[in-house]
Amino acid sequence: MRYRFAPTVVLSALLALAACGEDGIGPPRESPPSSTVPDARYVIEGVPYWWLIGNELTPGQDTISIAVTAPPETQVIDVWVARGPGQRLTLDAASGKFVGDLDIGEVPAGEHDVIIAADGSTVGAGYVLFSRTHPLYFLVSTDWDFAEPGQISLDYHDQIRTNHPDVLFTHFIGPYTFTDPNLTEQRKTDLAAWAIARRDMYGDEIGLHIHPWCHFVESAGLTCVTDQSTVYQTDATGYTIKLEAYGQANFETLLTRADEIFVERGLGKPVTFRAGGWTASVDTLKALAAKGYVADTSANNWARMEEWQGNGSLYTWNMTNWSMIGDTSQPYYPNTTDKQSGAAPHVPILEVPDNAIMVDYVTRAEMVEIFGKVWPGNALTEPRTYMMGFHPSQNMSVSEYNRIDGILDHADMYRASLHLGPVVYTRLKDMPAVWPRP
Repeated sequence: MRYRFAPTVVLSALLALAACGEDGIGPPRESPPSSTVPDARYVIEGVPYWWLIGNELTPGQDTISIAVTAPPETQVIDVWVARGPGQRLTLDAASGKFVGDLDIGEVPAGEHDVIIAADGSTVGAGYVLFSRTHPLYFLVSTDWDFAEPGQISLDYHDQIRTNHPDVLFTHFIGPYTFTDPNLTEQRKTDLAAWAIARRDMYGDEIGLHIHPWCHFVESAGLTCVTDQSTVYQTDATGYTIKLEAYGQANFETLLTRADEIFVERGLGKPVTFRAGGWTASVDTLKALAAKGYVADTSANNWARMEEWQGNGSLYTWNMTNWSMIGDTSQPYYPNTTDKQSGAAPHVPILEVPDNAIMVDYVTRAEMVEIFGKVWPGNALTEPRTYMMGFHPSQNMSVSEYNRIDGILDHADMYRASLHLGPVVYTRLKDMPAVWPRP
């Protein structure tokens, strides 16, 4: 009897070994270990905390290239990502580490874990946490209020880029730079060349900014409005006149003229806009959409410009017309009769609120405060925007530069490119890819 059954016992043992694989440990289990006792001999690398969820504009960070250092007697390392099925790593002969590429493309926003176990153990030997987040798009804009932006401010741009090489600018350039009779033709050529170089070398955007200076308005064949100023009783220069004063038809004429000037100067057709003094009406937005503009950022976080209280009507106009816009306001498509509503029917232009406003009116601490409200530090379940800007001028101060540098120092600490957080520097014209028209 003993000899009769011995071959069966041997065969069963061999079959069991074959089922377990060459190492005799068995394939990775479907479920992760129910408990983990971290063992300092196992070191997990390649899993920083923040991982970006992609969209039509921004590629996702969808693959973790993990490496695990283990004791020399270790035969296999299995890994479980976000409590998904187990996967077996490969021993890399050159480094002596267990390595593998882990797909996290379907892992949702939020905090998750990566657990490892050695040699088929039911107890994990270590784990790390990671977080999947949608992007926080950080936009740096400039409003050319005056024909001459000033060389000091142009130099500040380049200092900012040196200190923060990931930054992209959206330059809202005024067409009146090229209609001002007080600016020489050479200076106009030089300013256009400056903007073109930064577009072509760094990928900056050239958008459009309009204060209705009379020399520009008249170059479009229109009569300059001088009696609807946000600061004075009248303004013969046109600079402080509300854009809403021009209505839709006349503003379309101004946009046509601006497009002509930009194309003539090699700047290309602009497709994004901010109104001077943020004084855009629904008719302004309709005119922009009719003329091929895809995004506007005139919606203003008016409460942050308290410096203007009691000085003309600029503060009260913004308080009334952008009453719903605040620190955390996010992109939307405006309603055809209510520019603050995102309800249908829509004007086909994306409104990206100027929620961090301009450095003229906010301190570094205020900008950091707004940043913390837009992104409280957790994983974002949808993309968000942080829009800030400054006015290039001959009087731009060191204090203003330091504020810009300071908020960018803060944002740099959370760059998605380094897996430090959700921050992605971008341009306004790219935002409709993230927020497509309904």
